[in-house]
Amino acid sequence: MTASSTRRTTAAHSRLAAVGAIAVAGALILTGCGDQTKDKNSSGSSASTSSAPLADKLPQSIRDAGVIKVGSDIAYAPVEFKDSSGNTVGIDPDIADALGKQLGVKFEFQNGTFDTLITGLRSKRYDIAMSAMTDTKDRQEGVDSDTGKKVGEGVDFVDYFTAGVSIYTPKGKTQNIKSWADLCGKKIAVQRGTVSEDLAKSESAKCTGGKKIAIESYDNDQQAQTRLRAGGADAGSSDFPVAAYAVKTSGGGKDFEIVGEQVEAAPYGIAIAKSNTQLRDAIQAALDAIIKNGEYDKVISKWGVEAGSVKQATINGGK
Repeated sequence: MTASSTRRTTAAHSRLAAVGAIAVAGALILTGCGDQTKDKNSSGSSASTSSAPLADKLPQSIRDAGVIKVGSDIAYAPVEFKDSSGNTVGIDPDIADALGKQLGVKFEFQNGTFDTLITGLRSKRYDIAMSAMTDTKDRQEGVDSDTGKKVGEGVDFVDYFTAGVSIYTPKGKTQNIKSWADLCGKKIAVQRGTVSEDLAKSESAKCTGGKKIAIESYDNDQQAQTRLRAGGADAGSSDFPVAAYAVKTSGGGKDFEIVGEQVEAAPYGIAIAKSNTQLRDAIQAALDAIIKNGEYDKVISKWGVEAGSVKQATINGGK
């Protein structure tokens, strides 16, 4: 999930290979809510702080607590979502679990709407935000991407994945939509605060002849998918792994299809307050460790998203 529309566009045909592999998780039920409640099924490690190899890199307060509180919009399959038993599962929880083994703490996921996560980080509700959040210069610098005005001190990111954005339509009803420009005069359902919403706004401004893009924005991606499924929109847009998962699982693969090419490829980052450099560096070290020992690749392979893997943990790599 992103909030910048200034990144380089890429024609990532190779990523379409990940669609089939994502179906491995297709039996899981896509559910989730947008409240601010604690997730009782937190991702965690059984390793104690004293025995974990990188525990001494953590701030003492977190070592004492044994927990890293994670703000996340847990309704964004396959990145993070609730399975049929109500457990939090997905790419992010699995990576967090592997990080926890290195650091000797549990990563406790707490559910919140996406556009409030950085605010929650600033208010210290969370220690980190991990929610398919794209690392952008605006977020690093605390700038509102709509107004260009500074609204906070910004955050630091530890980048752990790369993803772009896709458009999808009802299956068999593409209406010749192949790119964002083809959406002029049509209606799109998106999640609020994401790059999909920003792209829709910027493309609508380019439309001529009075045929703007009608944009319906929702608190989470599940609601946007429901609107499209019910025939209330012509298209939807999500980060590529999410769009691919929806195409493969919704209605047994009969509801949606991806159209056109993936665009706006950029890194997902774990967001951390700029004042908490020790925690940032500890998470970077842990991510590098699981990349090196193969645990990271196991997670990426499990969810069929190898095309988005990274080779090292980068701080603030977003443009």
